[in-house]
Amino acid sequence: MTRPEIVLVGVDGSAPSLHALDWAVAYAKRVGWALHMVCSYSLPSFTAASLDGGYAALDDTAIQEGAKSVLIEAQERVVDSGVPITAAVATGDAAGVLVELSKDYGLAVVGTRGHGGFTERLLGTVSSALPAHAACPVVVVPLRPHADEKQPAGGGTGRTVHRIVVGVDGSPSAEVALRAAVGQAKVWDAELVAVAGVPVGSGAGVLAWLPAQIDHEQVLADVKAGLDVIVDRFEAEADGMKIKRIVLDGTGAELLTEFSTAADLLVVGSRGRGGFRGLLLGSTSQAVLHHASCPVLVINRKSQPEG
Repeated sequence: MTRPEIVLVGVDGSAPSLHALDWAVAYAKRVGWALHMVCSYSLPSFTAASLDGGYAALDDTAIQEGAKSVLIEAQERVVDSGVPITAAVATGDAAGVLVELSKDYGLAVVGTRGHGGFTERLLGTVSSALPAHAACPVVVVPLRPHADEKQPAGGGTGRTVHRIVVGVDGSPSAEVALRAAVGQAKVWDAELVAVAGVPVGSGAGVLAWLPAQIDHEQVLADVKAGLDVIVDRFEAEADGMKIKRIVLDGTGAELLTEFSTAADLLVVGSRGRGGFRGLLLGSTSQAVLHHASCPVLVINRKSQPEG
């Protein structure tokens, strides 16, 4: 199934969402796609004991106008990017709105405050729920220092990707993530690094039950050999692309979080073994999204190509 060549991005006027917008525009410009911005709102209600009905609903006129203002501000920010841009106000929970819309887009982008603190507006539950349930790949962009500053005109967002890190554990979904990472490396002409973790000696790893006399070096060698088999095949399919391989002690979350400080994009799959099992449902995957210093591209089961 060919996905529409349009990037979907959620905005709410906050610095994290504008930072995510900058990344989305840079990506759309790089690949020649269009971009669609959405600002959603829910009409709140509150208990009113003095009213016979028990509830009072707020007039949504002011809220809707506020959402429109957010979109106008966002459009002004990227008007000179050269990217075809459309925008719409949607009613409903932001996470639900973006999940529903995701089936009609090639990529969805949202932001977070990064390092564990999500905004209380669009980017709280959205940055967790959207990657888990979207029908397309999702990029979660953490807020970095000074990211809320107005970018120069002409689309000069300065957003680019030089190094991509992908977690590989030998599972089918990790191979899907590796394939996506290869595609992103081609898009950005970026260095690609495949990382595998060996949690022996990490204290909380899945191999912690092994006896103390285990040959640690042999385990590392075995994991590296398995990684080489997978990566060699992808290199052969990728027109001679060279993929760097790294095998280190540690869980997937630990290693990817550490590598995110020196990477421009992390790529992870939604279901794997070890540290990647239950991505976006367990603590390991949440740690990657909450603590990564660079954008994270998530490929979940729904967003994987069929066949």
